[in-house]
Amino acid sequence: MDAFICTACPRRCGALREPDRPSGGVCGMPAGFMVARAALHQWEEPCISGQNGSGTVFFSGCSLRCVYCQNQKISLGRFGAPVTEENLMRMFDRLIEQGAHNLNLVNPTHYAPMLAQVLQKYHSPVPVVYNSGGYERVETLKALEGLIDIYLPDLKYVDSEVSLRYSGAADYFTYASKAILEMSRQAGQAVFNENGMMERGLIVRHLILPRNTAQSIKALTWIHENLPEGTLVSLMCQYTPCGELGAFPELTRRITHREYKKVVDKLLELGLTGGYLQELSSAKDEYIPPFDLSGVII
Repeated sequence: MDAFICTACPRRCGALREPDRPSGGVCGMPAGFMVARAALHQWEEPCISGQNGSGTVFFSGCSLRCVYCQNQKISLGRFGAPVTEENLMRMFDRLIEQGAHNLNLVNPTHYAPMLAQVLQKYHSPVPVVYNSGGYERVETLKALEGLIDIYLPDLKYVDSEVSLRYSGAADYFTYASKAILEMSRQAGQAVFNENGMMERGLIVRHLILPRNTAQSIKALTWIHENLPEGTLVSLMCQYTPCGELGAFPELTRRITHREYKKVVDKLLELGLTGGYLQELSSAKDEYIPPFDLSGVII
């Protein structure tokens, strides 16, 4: 992979990404892929994981700076190993041989231009999932049109002061809202096979944060008012305190039953009932996969 100036994500930091050396950009990643794990994963939505599991590829680095990130070892710590295009495709093959229902590209934003090149060469026999934090440039997503079957973005926040505080991105909603509209345009209405597995479409995820139910209600309201009727929402209640949260005391606990009920009641009121709702008991750190280079072909 040749060196290039990166403007893939909304940061547009213009970092020089060179082979085999960290960049000075926000994500800190070199030219080429860095991967921390490639394995079957059972903890996605039922229509993604199914019985066999989703073929997840966890990419290293991140263009966001979420203080509560459960995957900090790879997102902020940048743990992972360099992988060539050829080896990434071999990893895809291995996951499919293991029975993966799909290829699930986790946190791919800052690799999107490179992934577009790979997916133009690699014609997957199973759906390709773009699993991101939602902080995307529409221009970058347009280069992926026809290469992604399922979009699985977060819609984390609406208010800029909240997204700045927790993710270092005051413009998060400005970009995420436009990106999700573009994802919806590309993916269209959800399509499932005879076994209930998703083959095409969009699922918008939202994680309820403690003392932030206002953000949840605003996010759900935006989805209801701006996305096509029937858009699937995955309301997640799995928040577990992770990382150094001394400066964020409101995030040092799990959500309460009262917070959970308040947001769920809004979900039901808006009629966003065709998707997925985690139980409050899902707030467990055992759902965080081990980032140990499992399945990574170097």
